[in-house]
Amino acid sequence: MKTQREDIRNIAIIAHVDHGKTTLVDALLKQSGVFRANQEVAERVMDSNDIERERGITILSKNTAVYYKDTKINIIDTPGHADFGGEVERVLKMVNGVVLVVDSFEGAMPQTKFVLRKALELNLPVIVCINKIDRPEARPTEVIDEILELFLELDASEEQLDCPFVYASAKAGHAVLELGDEPENMIPLFETILSYIPAPIGDPEAPTQVLISTIDYNEYIGRIGVGKIDNGTLKINQETVLVNAHDPEKFKKVKISKLYEFDGLNRVEVNEATIGSIVAISGIEDIHIGDTICSTENPQAIPFQKISEPTISMQFMVNDSPLAGQEGKFVTSRHLRDRLFRELNTDVSIRIEETDTTESFKVSGRGELHLSVLIENMRREGFEFAVSKAEVLYKQDKNGKLLEPMEIAYVDVPEEFTGTIIEKLSGRKGELRGMSSANGGYQRLEFSIPARGLIGYRGEFMTDTKGTGIINTIFDGYSPYKGDIQYRKQGSLIAFETGESITYGLYNAQERGTLFIGAGEKVYAGMVIGQTGKAEDIEVNICKKKQLTNTRSSGADDALKLSPPRILSLEQALEFIDTNELLEITPKSLRIRKKILDPTLRKRAERK
Repeated sequence: MKTQREDIRNIAIIAHVDHGKTTLVDALLKQSGVFRANQEVAERVMDSNDIERERGITILSKNTAVYYKDTKINIIDTPGHADFGGEVERVLKMVNGVVLVVDSFEGAMPQTKFVLRKALELNLPVIVCINKIDRPEARPTEVIDEILELFLELDASEEQLDCPFVYASAKAGHAVLELGDEPENMIPLFETILSYIPAPIGDPEAPTQVLISTIDYNEYIGRIGVGKIDNGTLKINQETVLVNAHDPEKFKKVKISKLYEFDGLNRVEVNEATIGSIVAISGIEDIHIGDTICSTENPQAIPFQKISEPTISMQFMVNDSPLAGQEGKFVTSRHLRDRLFRELNTDVSIRIEETDTTESFKVSGRGELHLSVLIENMRREGFEFAVSKAEVLYKQDKNGKLLEPMEIAYVDVPEEFTGTIIEKLSGRKGELRGMSSANGGYQRLEFSIPARGLIGYRGEFMTDTKGTGIINTIFDGYSPYKGDIQYRKQGSLIAFETGESITYGLYNAQERGTLFIGAGEKVYAGMVIGQTGKAEDIEVNICKKKQLTNTRSSGADDALKLSPPRILSLEQALEFIDTNELLEITPKSLRIRKKILDPTLRKRAERK
């Protein structure tokens, strides 16, 4: 018999990137008494890994739980970036409602639409939280209209349209139900969650069913499955069966060795848990997202949606440059292989394939950001390797026609830059679909564009809009190949010999283009040390010393002034490299190089 479990609420916090999801979770944690009164708490405490903290983005969804009036509220903080959309789709299976956070100035953005569509498709009730209402340029009343229009556009039902609105400043830690009310604390939001989000329903007497929605990984414990108990109870040492809706062959007997529930930021060991509880289960080696843990008497898999396919791939290979092995701790193909396959433990949107050589692996993901986060993590762990330019994954239709992944790009730019942006994106096979005025003197342009047209574009976009533009993209299925695109108009400056860069050589080279390195750096023949102003590559000798004679003193070198080099970040370097180049990555350095280092062999290959 199905019953409601009134002492629990399960919610997910969803929003466009930077609208304040993680800060809102902070405020709920602080005001529910999770932390001691005198405890120092980092900002955005849920963004636990270094890259999340530095970039201010959430990459992995996180679970936490707070108590309010004897009710346990399980909260899942989700990512806002399109590259991590796969995370959002899955965690919504664990909850009975969502809090949609929207910035009171920016309003409804592309990712707001994406996450809201997912919630409405699953018939989840939505609480709309208009955040940052203390911003000087806030425009909450207009934003409400935008959100209601979005609900209508996404075919929301009458009940879904009749959703409650809460106005908050997550940073200041307060919320109100009516604009103009005197704000005090987060209680209005807590109360709305209790009254509007339904309690989980299930049958505590039925055979056990738990759908695993996310996987965590811990070096000491191994894989940890996280999911919600839909029916029955789960106990320690219980004999269960692992089945999967998409894999009818899967049938594996497993034993529950450890069971945890969430409390604040901690996982607490429990002996048993029942319907509606979000639990973490350890001790099952072969547990994957989408598996259902069932009791042995009547195993039935719970259906779940398949994880979105990757759209972009890169080759990760062993570093074989003349400077290989000098800076990294892990450099062999075995190290690289083990680390990449370990990534599959926690990231389900990624695919790793072996190639015809043991030195190289094909890694596919959801976007450039997705793969660059993996590269940055590996680099910090002490790995040294090389990667190729990102390429999109093509498909073929029934008639053998080539299909490529498409994106819808929403571009917000000041009016004076619209001409440049339209010209640049049209050159990358983008089609302008619509143009409207956005707030603050901005124009919003909507393009349909091949995913490969956006590879390496963001840096150029920031330059063209003097840092004021915003570009957001959403995957839009596959369509017929749109023709060739020229990625880079300028060639590379290539080092002619191996040695150390010298001011005299660099001074002569900088007249040819922009340098990426300064004096006193190790270089090798075939390494890219800058960008030329022209279309073709130029080889330069930057290790050349000045010949000293009676009439030429060494002191004259001091008069040579070098322009400061343009130091590329990881993202910029990944955007810059061309199809015949590689990016060499070590814990200390990023070096761009030609795939073929020998100039004679390189010219032969180009002729072919």
